[in-house]
Amino acid sequence: MKDNIVLIGMPGAGKSTIGVILAKVLGKDFIDADLVIQKEEGRLLSRIIEEEGPEGFLRIEERINKGLNPKQAVIATGGSVVYGREAMEHLREIGVVVYLKLSCEAVLGRLRDIRGRGVVLREGQTLEGLYEERSELYEKYTHLTIDEDGLTVEETLEKTLQAVNLLVE
Repeated sequence: MKDNIVLIGMPGAGKSTIGVILAKVLGKDFIDADLVIQKEEGRLLSRIIEEEGPEGFLRIEERINKGLNPKQAVIATGGSVVYGREAMEHLREIGVVVYLKLSCEAVLGRLRDIRGRGVVLREGQTLEGLYEERSELYEKYTHLTIDEDGLTVEETLEKTLQAVNLLVE
């Protein structure tokens, strides 16, 4: 049985928020992969993207995510983790990957400062284009999908707990 839960999804989907509560309820550690990247690199995500460019950031993100080996943890990944095939294969091996799925409209409604959050956007790319591109990858790597549209944090948490418990039983 896999003893980690790995949350993937678009920025604003609530991976960190749900992850912290999920870890608390399940008695697991919580790891925010973006914070691990910032700590290891000694700079903010937005600064890494600015200095290394999107491709440089993605290489750093993949290296750090494929090096994660916790036991009994909930891992909230960055939204762009799905671009790293090796990292995603590793995360699927060490945990149950849960896609917190939110419609593009809902993501747009939740995000204010997309650049300040350290979101990887290529030159000229819109959030809608990014959503379309990543959705396919999230579906490819997930073990289970939680559709969060119209749900509160509590409802998303409950739905996630039920799905994870069914999967690991």
